[in-house]
Amino acid sequence: MTDAAARTALRTLTTQLLERARAAGPDAVAPIVQAGHPALRTPALPYDGQLSDAELGELVALMHRTMRAAPGVGLAAPQIGLPLALAVVEDPGVPDPDVAAARERTPVAPRVLVNPTYAPVDDERVAFYEGCLSVVGYVAVVARPRRVRLTCLDEHGAAVDEVLTGWPARIVQHETDHLHGTLYLDRAETRSLAATDGLGAHWASEPVPHEAARTLGFALPPHAG
Repeated sequence: MTDAAARTALRTLTTQLLERARAAGPDAVAPIVQAGHPALRTPALPYDGQLSDAELGELVALMHRTMRAAPGVGLAAPQIGLPLALAVVEDPGVPDPDVAAARERTPVAPRVLVNPTYAPVDDERVAFYEGCLSVVGYVAVVARPRRVRLTCLDEHGAAVDEVLTGWPARIVQHETDHLHGTLYLDRAETRSLAATDGLGAHWASEPVPHEAARTLGFALPPHAG
C-alpha cells in the first residue's frame, strides 16, 4: 500500500469510527479489538495532521471514554482498530500503600501521547504483572526498564521530553509498544501467564511477584523488591 493509500484508509477508518460514536450518543465508547486482530500487529502511521483539530479532539475524547469505561490506565489507537501513533493514559493510582510503594505507582493525570518514543535511562529493570485491554482474561509478568525517557507531542503539538520512573514509565512503554505492533505478551515471562480469575488475581495482587516466581518457576531481576 502506498503512503497516500494508507493515509486515505486511515482517514476512512477514523471517520467511520467517529460517525458511529456520534450516532451512539455523547457517552459512546469504541469497541476494543482483541489479540489476533491485525490492527494490533500493524505498525502505526505517525500522526502528521491527517485529521482536523476538531476530529483529533473528538478521537482523543472517545479514546479517554473508552479507556475509563474498560477500565484501564492506557489505550492506544490500534486497540480500537486505527493504525495511528496516538495513545491516551490516565492512572488514579491504587489504594494499597504497599503496592503503590513497591511498584512506584504514582497517579498519572490524563494525557495524550502523539508519536511517542521511549528509551531506557539506565540498565535497571523491574518486573511486575501486567494486563491489557486487548488480552482480556490474562495477566503476565513483564520485566521493563524502571526509568525511561519519553519523547512525543501532546494533542496541541507541543513537544514533550521527560524522564518517567516506576509505573508511569511502565504505562508509557506498554502503550508505545502497541504502536509498533507489540503486545506485552511478547515481552512476558511465559511461565507467569495466569488467568485473571482465582490464582491469577492472587499472583497479580502481590506488590512484587515473589510468590508467583517461586511457585510458577520464573526468574525476577535480582534487585526486585
